[in-house]
Amino acid sequence: MDFAPIVRSSYDRIVEAYLAQRRADTADVELLRHLVERLAPGSSVLDAGCGAGVPVARRLSENFHVTGVDFSPAQIARARSLVPNAQFLCADLRTLEFPDAHFDAICSYYAIIHIPRDDHAALLARLARFLKPGGLALLCLGTQDLPYDHTDDYLGAPMVWSHFDAATNRSLVEASGLRIEWTREIGDLPPGGSHMFVLATRMP
Repeated sequence: MDFAPIVRSSYDRIVEAYLAQRRADTADVELLRHLVERLAPGSSVLDAGCGAGVPVARRLSENFHVTGVDFSPAQIARARSLVPNAQFLCADLRTLEFPDAHFDAICSYYAIIHIPRDDHAALLARLARFLKPGGLALLCLGTQDLPYDHTDDYLGAPMVWSHFDAATNRSLVEASGLRIEWTREIGDLPPGGSHMFVLATRMP
């Protein structure tokens, strides 16, 4: 089952509601410092599943050349107005194309968990391919074995999720060509539930 039509349509509908609950002082956003502190000014960073660009792309754009990608046209339109010094593309992460070894870093917050988990291995390998050798990836993944979950009322719109448990996700990250430096489990943050953040490095 392809979730894309539901997820895209719903994120188009909830732009302002989702933006209103995203803050810059939460534990998940604090993890961005692990990229910021290790990247040279002017480095190229991909924000994969950028939403409206706040707070992640906005924070990164203070120091780096940021490319944000999201497949919700309404989210991308909002991001372009809120973070004018970044570049934004409307595209599906599963079919996104950039040259190999194009970015110094990639981050992805609350996006992979909305993609059918059978597609996660290929998506992680695609993202790893976009990274330069030694480049950093900060990725938000699931912590529970969840083939499919849905609600009819996520900020007023339907929404779906799909992901593997933490151990499987670690294996998928490593199989993609990334070396895990650490993982952090963070719960009780929008959009709800517990999530595993992974910091990994592209192998030479």
